[in-house]
Amino acid sequence: MEPARAGAFAALTAFLCWGVFGIYFHALGAVPAAEVLAHRIIGGALFALLFQSAWGRLAEIRVALTDTKVLRGLLGSSVAIAVNWGVFIWATANGRALEASLGYFIFPLISVVLARVVLGERLSRRQGAAVALAALGVGWLVAIGTGLPWVALVLAVSFGAYGLLRKTIVVGAMAGLFVEAVVLVPLALGYLLWSGGGVVVHDAAPQVIALIAVAGPLTAIPLALFAYGARRLRLSTLGLMMYINPTVQMLVAVFLFGEAFTQAHMVAFAAIWCGLCLYSWPSRRL
Repeated sequence: MEPARAGAFAALTAFLCWGVFGIYFHALGAVPAAEVLAHRIIGGALFALLFQSAWGRLAEIRVALTDTKVLRGLLGSSVAIAVNWGVFIWATANGRALEASLGYFIFPLISVVLARVVLGERLSRRQGAAVALAALGVGWLVAIGTGLPWVALVLAVSFGAYGLLRKTIVVGAMAGLFVEAVVLVPLALGYLLWSGGGVVVHDAAPQVIALIAVAGPLTAIPLALFAYGARRLRLSTLGLMMYINPTVQMLVAVFLFGEAFTQAHMVAFAAIWCGLCLYSWPSRRL
């Protein structure tokens, strides 16, 4: 298979996996979000370690743990991804999956703003207009009385911060995931010990235990596929494909979870989609 085609297949698989991830967390709705997050952190660290060992890449982990600059960056990205994971798990289990999908639609535009604020990159008129349209969409939800969509904003900002940090850290995807997860493992274990092992240990159904057991692979495999695809695709192609994830999330929220897609959502999503189209449209055509 040609590298570009293999990369597209890998990236598409990753985005589809992330898109339907809500089904997995929805099935774990009886387990507290903090407990699911703790198991995901521990499982992710174990799977990433096994993956690196199987492929003979443990040296990447050693480098990441001994390089002060890389380690400092991964400490920051671990906080960002833990917030992102935790809020997404909670939102999916509490009937906020539609709002979560909104966050990942906003994410590319939040990334543009973060690049301007943190890295000093200038916004083009087109990018500025795209961000303004997204802001209008969020503002509309607030103005009509549905409240600030804080789940969407936290997810967008945390994942944007994660992407910004990982952009500046020279480390492999799985090695980076291991370090990010392993620095959070003491907190995860501490929570599980404090809660006496949680629901999973005491009275969880066998199917819940089975779902928790695969948290590590489900976390790491899409990330590995995404990293594989990202190295073989043009950034513009990858950027357009990223909208597959929130689109699938939205469809799952509405048609599987039965969340209401109101007129207010329609207006807000339309504004954000227009912003994304403006942001993604090839500049030579404008």
